[in-house]
Amino acid sequence: MAVKIARKPAPGQAPQKRLRVGFLLARNFTLSAFSLFVDTLRLASDELDRSGRKYLDWEVLSDSTQLVKSSCGVFVAPTARLSARDAFDYLVVVGGRLNVEEPLSHAEVQYIRQTSAAGKPVIGLCTASFILADAGLMAGKPACVSWLHRAEFEERHPGISVVSDKLFVEEGLITTCAGGTAAADLAGHIVKKHLGTGSAAKAMQILQIERQRSGADFQARVPLGKAPPKDQRVREALAVMEQLLDQKWDVEWLALRLGITRRHLERLFKQEFGTGPRGVFTRVRMERGRVMLVNTEEALARIAFELGYDSTAQFSRQFRAHFGASPLDVRAEARGRVQ
Repeated sequence: MAVKIARKPAPGQAPQKRLRVGFLLARNFTLSAFSLFVDTLRLASDELDRSGRKYLDWEVLSDSTQLVKSSCGVFVAPTARLSARDAFDYLVVVGGRLNVEEPLSHAEVQYIRQTSAAGKPVIGLCTASFILADAGLMAGKPACVSWLHRAEFEERHPGISVVSDKLFVEEGLITTCAGGTAAADLAGHIVKKHLGTGSAAKAMQILQIERQRSGADFQARVPLGKAPPKDQRVREALAVMEQLLDQKWDVEWLALRLGITRRHLERLFKQEFGTGPRGVFTRVRMERGRVMLVNTEEALARIAFELGYDSTAQFSRQFRAHFGASPLDVRAEARGRVQ
């Protein structure tokens, strides 16, 4: 169902109905995702930078009057109670830290379900993809999730397809976004759809965003701790590798997926990393293993399994060869620093 919103009036015409957006902020929500999204709306909603709400309007919704705390400690005050679902053209749910047991109240979750059932578009920013999935709105739909949270999403919702190489994904009336600066790109996409290219471009320019990216653009990810590869095909190959850490694949297959020959792919990787795709894949695996050791309580056998190794011993040997220390020594050193 398409949302029918009057476009920005031409000079001399009377203002038409404004596009209205409602925000629901999860407890410990990500402030940057919310601020980038709403500021893009603000900058597109009037001429120059007067912060008027001529073409767009928004409210921060809640089932109470209590301030909502962001993950960085800044509080935001709700501006409206949960209201009739036809009061808004979009409902934007802003997620945050995943260690919050109940990110939204029962009434707020019900409001999301009812809004979706009423045929209104619902957007999940940042980890709100988890909230929408928990609410039952992602069945049969792909969820755009940051690479950082992909493994946890797959563990919680094994039946839902996960996309971690795109900035945002629209599927019918549900849109999920990886978060970060992609929130501004998604807001710009909505502005462009309803108010036109000029309004979206103006907002991007004032935000000092050089180019508004589409949902198909790749998430920024540097799995090997260096500057992102210059070649788009290498970046795409790394994104594919990160989604296949527990699987066996052939370099010929990867080259075919990228639309180039195996020899060309090998040459691109050697130019960028000094080694071929298989060697880089091992390094990506090792980096992922180190992150899991330092930041989770997962057993060593579980980590080895999730990275596609046949045994803990095999993983440990390769880890020691790569880092010069055993996995357990790396974990113990990290715990010592924390203490």
